Amino acid sequence: MALFDLPLDELREYRSRSVEPEDFDSFWSKTLEEARGHDLDARFEPVDTGLSTVRVYDVTFAGFGGHPVKGWLRLPAAATEPLPLVVEFIGYGGGRGLPHENLLWASSGRAHFMMDTRGQGSAWGAGGGTPDPVGAAPAFPGFMTRGIDAPENYYYRRVFTDAVRAVEAARSHPLTDASRTVAIGASQGGGITIAVGGLVPDLTAVAPDVPFLCDYPRATTITDRHPYREIGLYLKTHRGRSEDVLRTLSYFDGVHFAARGRAPALFSAALEDQTCPPSTVFAAFNAWAHDTKDIEVYDFNDHEGGGPFHEAAKLDWLRAHV
Repeated sequence: MALFDLPLDELREYRSRSVEPEDFDSFWSKTLEEARGHDLDARFEPVDTGLSTVRVYDVTFAGFGGHPVKGWLRLPAAATEPLPLVVEFIGYGGGRGLPHENLLWASSGRAHFMMDTRGQGSAWGAGGGTPDPVGAAPAFPGFMTRGIDAPENYYYRRVFTDAVRAVEAARSHPLTDASRTVAIGASQGGGITIAVGGLVPDLTAVAPDVPFLCDYPRATTITDRHPYREIGLYLKTHRGRSEDVLRTLSYFDGVHFAARGRAPALFSAALEDQTCPPSTVFAAFNAWAHDTKDIEVYDFNDHEGGGPFHEAAKLDWLRAHV
């Protein structure tokens, strides 16, 4: 696919038309207050992986509704003092995988917490282990329209709440330094990262790669690739519901979380990305509130973005922060 979105100079100036709900802050404040009414109950069970340089813990904590959410905590094997913490969120359809995977961040001398995504983990990778016990109204297959009838019921209300609680759980371990916490993720994980960046006020930095879940009014009309297409196919059946659906989605739009971002940020975008079109990524980047922000642009890449090249860029960038 050749370049299909706005030219780069226009992307750098682009602003979303997504309308922020008047009660956005109170909605999320109430949501997190309810979640914190449940004991975090973070448990860290050592895993025998056969690895000699990295220690791995099987983590369970209470997320939205007190539901158990899984994760992995990986630490350099020789760690004896609290380490900078990298909290990572996963792309759409994936799960936390197996304990010996994803060793980059622990190998860099940091603590690495990877949150499982409730209900996902069966589309790629090595699986997940966190169910989503909440029922929903009729939805198109996938996750994008689950509970889309109302903000209180929407699937990503649970996921974003889990993510905030994941940061709290990871910070509770004695070998993590809560004052040096970074959130990262790609695609769906990037969208979750942006939400966490808007909901957790004291992060050290965030790094969302080719983020999903941003600028829904444009995303749902500029691309016909899944997962955004799930919304269009739902509305194809549920005629006349567009306004209601966009209202629900406005509570979960990365653009509005970005406007509350209080940490330095490194974004990435790919100009041939039809899954997360570059204009939707720039919508969140341009709205990011902290003055220290940068975006790496990969001119001839689709949703794979910068891949290992961007991992190298993040490793270099994070040296200045954690």
